[in-house]
Amino acid sequence: MTLAVIAVGLLAGVLGAILGLGGGVVVVPALEFVLPLFGREISISQAVAVSQIGVLAVGLSGAASYLQQGLVRARTGYLLSPYTILGGAAGSFLGLVLPARAVATVFALLLLYSAYNLLRGLKRVEVERPPSRLVPPAMTFAGVMSGLLGIGGGTVQVPVLNLLAGVPIRQAIATSTFIMGLTAVGNALVYQAGGLLDVRLAAGVALGVLIGARAGAGLQSRIPAAQLKLFFSVLLIFTAGQLLWKYWGQV
Repeated sequence: MTLAVIAVGLLAGVLGAILGLGGGVVVVPALEFVLPLFGREISISQAVAVSQIGVLAVGLSGAASYLQQGLVRARTGYLLSPYTILGGAAGSFLGLVLPARAVATVFALLLLYSAYNLLRGLKRVEVERPPSRLVPPAMTFAGVMSGLLGIGGGTVQVPVLNLLAGVPIRQAIATSTFIMGLTAVGNALVYQAGGLLDVRLAAGVALGVLIGARAGAGLQSRIPAAQLKLFFSVLLIFTAGQLLWKYWGQV
């Protein structure tokens, strides 16, 4: 089971750094589907708590690599991170009190909406554009989703930075990775205080993520922007379908 958990973290780290996801979009459903195979049941709230540590690891490892490559908009990250941190604290509290089906449904709908936005902007020319006034509230919402769903906020942050803030996709992914590390610290503390964080599982996920995120950040520069958006969108749709089937398909 420990090797399986590390493998989940490794996959989450690679995809998280490549796509700016934080890895939670992989960790949360993967833990729910993989751990029962080893006789270990886990609730979605516990999986979200563990995912916060994975998000933190992606943020640390992936952002370090992106900073070296000069892709991170550090000023943008520092200006927007307070919104995601406050939203993350609120979302983490909601994650402690909301029922599992509600959390999973919100998660799935968010993934589908993010996929739609990215596919809609697939052919968008990657040039600088003036930021929209909707960026601050959208980033706050990203923080709420990060805390509630353990996804690092990247599923919202990347489309917001790319489509609303006018940041090219590669820099949007790098900056999202930078922001998510700051947000995950507060989220993890809330879940730890709520007694939902399994330290052993979190350590296994973090180990895999740290290795995978470094590799993923190096691979990202070799993948065309349009393919990044398409791959990201397909992954989001697949994960949303899996979650909806698990919580609603057998009712």
